[in-house]
Amino acid sequence: MDNIVVGMGEVLWDILPEGKKIGGAPANFAYHISQFGLDSCVVSAVGDDKLGYEILDNFDKKKLNYLIKKVPYPTGTVQVELDKTGIPCYEIKEGVAWDNIPYTSALEELAKKTRAVCFGSLAQRSIVSRETINCFLDVMPDGEGQYKIFDINLRQGFYTKDTLCNSMQRCNVLKINDEELVIVSRIFGYPDIDFQDKCWILLAKYNLKMLILTCGVNGSYVFTPGNISFVETPKVDVADTVGAGDSFTATFITGILKGKDVSEVHKHAVEVSAYVCTQKGAMPELPPYLREQLL
Repeated sequence: MDNIVVGMGEVLWDILPEGKKIGGAPANFAYHISQFGLDSCVVSAVGDDKLGYEILDNFDKKKLNYLIKKVPYPTGTVQVELDKTGIPCYEIKEGVAWDNIPYTSALEELAKKTRAVCFGSLAQRSIVSRETINCFLDVMPDGEGQYKIFDINLRQGFYTKDTLCNSMQRCNVLKINDEELVIVSRIFGYPDIDFQDKCWILLAKYNLKMLILTCGVNGSYVFTPGNISFVETPKVDVADTVGAGDSFTATFITGILKGKDVSEVHKHAVEVSAYVCTQKGAMPELPPYLREQLL
């Protein structure tokens, strides 16, 4: 079986108070996957511009594999403002390169070799990238060891009920946070029931292998058929939370792909995401003690 792990969707510059840093959930995810020794690949698009070339140069220096097309649109940027607790607020520019990811023969070949892919709702705000993501998911093999992770990542109203429903039908792992769960349950018509019941409903309705629910300082849960894993969030000095959720997802899926127990990889994912919160930006290099647990 081929073992490539793909992060698919937006790649961009987060314009932070201290300067710009490469961001975008799929790129963050793929970078952290690569730190654990798996073959990863970022799928996206950049502009034929200075910001686009800087992204590719950065990925080359990180030795991060990518299938990124240059398209006639500007490279994406996001203005990030942090509140007093380090929680980011985003202003995401529209009509940018990652809204226009083309479906190519090279991308189809990659899909055939992919064991796990992580995608979100943001890159599906435009029809071009949405159709490319759907085609990729259709071509990617299905099976017991294959994972299609929908990290829902609701941003600025860039989502519709149809997009969410379609993505949940196509995925077999759903990653969602507590605020997103409230929005999704309201959209789908069951807003007033207990949060665990909401998760059980989604798990059953969409026949998911797993549902990952993160609740910030209130811990995180992993729902699998008949079981719940809960891990408390450790207290750390937060620099910012940008990319912490992506590092959680990457760590968790790496452990699952390596055959480890859900509760074990859940604890390690929490450790990694807590460390990322202590660092500036979305792609810090992990210390050896965190990497070696999954190598």
